[in-house]
Amino acid sequence: MEAVAEGLWGLADYQEKGGEIGKAVKCLEAICQSHVSFLPIIEIKTRLRIATLLLKHSNNVNHAKAHLERSQLLLKSIPSCFELKCRAYSLLSQCYQLVGAIPSQKQILNKGLELISTSEDGFSGRLWYCNFNSQLANALTIEGDHHASISALENGLICATQMCYPELQMFFATSILHVHLMQWENESSVQDAVNRCNAIWKSIESEKQCLGLLFYNELLHVFYLLRICDYKNAAQHVDKLDAAMKCDLQKTQQIKELTKELDAVNESLSRSDLNYRDRSALSGRQAHLEEQLNNLTGNGKEFSEPIYFGSVRRTWEDKLELAPPPIDGEWLPKGAIYALVDLTVVVFNRPKGLFKECVKRIQSGLQTIQEELEKLGISDGVREVDLQHSAIWISSVYLMLRMHFLENKVAVDLTRSEFIEAQEALMQMRNWYIRFPTILQVCECVIEMLRGQYAHCVGCYDEAICHFLEASRLSENKSMQAMCCVYAAISYICMGDAESSAKALDMIGPVLGVMDSFTGVREKTSVLLAHGFLLMRQQNLQEARNRLAFGLQTTHNTLGNLQLVSQYLTVLGNLALALTDTVQAREILRSSLTLAKKLNDIPTQIWVLSNLTALYQQLGEKGNEVENLDYQTKKVEDLQKRIADACSSCHHIELIAKVKTEAHQLSEIDIKRAITGPSMRVDLDIPESIGLSATSPMSSSTRLMDFDMGRLRKRKS
Repeated sequence: MEAVAEGLWGLADYQEKGGEIGKAVKCLEAICQSHVSFLPIIEIKTRLRIATLLLKHSNNVNHAKAHLERSQLLLKSIPSCFELKCRAYSLLSQCYQLVGAIPSQKQILNKGLELISTSEDGFSGRLWYCNFNSQLANALTIEGDHHASISALENGLICATQMCYPELQMFFATSILHVHLMQWENESSVQDAVNRCNAIWKSIESEKQCLGLLFYNELLHVFYLLRICDYKNAAQHVDKLDAAMKCDLQKTQQIKELTKELDAVNESLSRSDLNYRDRSALSGRQAHLEEQLNNLTGNGKEFSEPIYFGSVRRTWEDKLELAPPPIDGEWLPKGAIYALVDLTVVVFNRPKGLFKECVKRIQSGLQTIQEELEKLGISDGVREVDLQHSAIWISSVYLMLRMHFLENKVAVDLTRSEFIEAQEALMQMRNWYIRFPTILQVCECVIEMLRGQYAHCVGCYDEAICHFLEASRLSENKSMQAMCCVYAAISYICMGDAESSAKALDMIGPVLGVMDSFTGVREKTSVLLAHGFLLMRQQNLQEARNRLAFGLQTTHNTLGNLQLVSQYLTVLGNLALALTDTVQAREILRSSLTLAKKLNDIPTQIWVLSNLTALYQQLGEKGNEVENLDYQTKKVEDLQKRIADACSSCHHIELIAKVKTEAHQLSEIDIKRAITGPSMRVDLDIPESIGLSATSPMSSSTRLMDFDMGRLRKRKS
């Protein structure tokens, strides 16, 4: 009977290679359903193979789980078979995670760890120990037990260190950093985790540095450095990520070209009328092409069976491994990593005014995400309730990335007063949220905040305040709450009356009191600008100057945000004019105008021009006054036309209406569990304009971004 089993195994392999997965499964199930008994070890191996095929090529997780649970029962009666037992535990753990049965997953992983503690399988046992601790950490993070998760990862790191395996050490070190970034109890512990990653990474020879680990490590560094507002050091990591992505894209293209040529050679070799000389030449070319492909793809490496998301077959080009087998860890699929790299470039370049590059990367990222969502079957009309459970996690990653790109597009469009385009992007965000309300629940407050930004830009301050306050109420993020209060205060200030100014102070006061408690200086620089502007309006000029000067210095030294610097300079120029310091006013306002022009920030340009007109009037420079006023008038007419077009749009009323975006929230606990795992609450925020306005009721405003990717980590066996 053993020969029969081996024959069916071989036939199943043949069918799988031909893409006939259903037939492959039937070949294997013939062994399990046979009336003639096979040895238990044969049935166990067969069921493990069936489970692997189902997980790799289908959504049938429950069927795979049933085979694995049967294998586990059979293995209990066999004293040996260490590798098979570990493999069964690992695959079953992944099944439990895919169906959301986290307690069962933890239980099976603890059984695996108990098995290893009683075995003497040296190096192999240690690798499985690392595997189980990695999966256990992931399960604990899903439950929000970050301390226990870090403890499990530390166990894995200690084991990898004892094995003198730096690549595996790096896997655990970056995973620990990831959890610290999610938890963020104190900056020193995060810094320690960063330093450990740096030390281990340097110890790995460059040719052995895994590409997946490079992306993982560099992205985590970017998240950390942007969180603490260290943009100078973040730049090198963003550049390194971008260079690595472009290099990998070139390699992928090279592989496609070689594969195409190899297919042509194989087709030619299949001809029966080839003479010996031609066949010999083609065979030589075939061997050369195969060698080149093997060198590029690393097909000579042995990998344990990975898990595939949904029904999408994941090939070598889709994967960025983080660790050796049997860990075979992966953070995100390659498409998501590429999109995330584009997103970091957008977030990093946007405050510098490099909008052309931002638009290019936004389009690239959205195109990548669209292709991946289509592979997952998410097309027009598909809603959250239609998703297969096993596809929820990876779908949530791409959906959240799409929302972040659209959010940044709104920010860029509002900065450039492209209100119609901002409307369209915001409506897309709204429609995606309505279709996937549980997965995108964290975006609800972002949408409300952006509606406030849009309303403020077109001069609808009362509506803007309503949306800012609603966004603050919906968010649990202290930074988001503080920034929404600042935005609301700015809208109150722009109303211009005494009562509104008092309300603005009520908004600003609490943020001022806690501005030093935030990580980084985003909130501090924004609230200082708003408070300085309010003090100037209240004729408290000296205190306003002190606040603004300190805020400008902090912004310039740490953030490098040109739009915020431009607005600081404009308020300070206005203040110098009020203090009749015309020399300083001229210098400051010209600098501000230069920056506003670079950013194509029309409202700020108009504000600066109005101040320059007043300056020239004070100095009696009639020629400059007339020339400046003429340019100012053209800008005002341009902005008024843009606002009029926006207000006549079919989306305008819907966006500014004092009604929050409603969506039917699903109560399915498995969906919530699938998307609320190790959520990456990492600030990629760089504060943009917060919409100050003086003579013109229309001002630009964009916002910072709260980066919550949902569950950003996946472990595989």
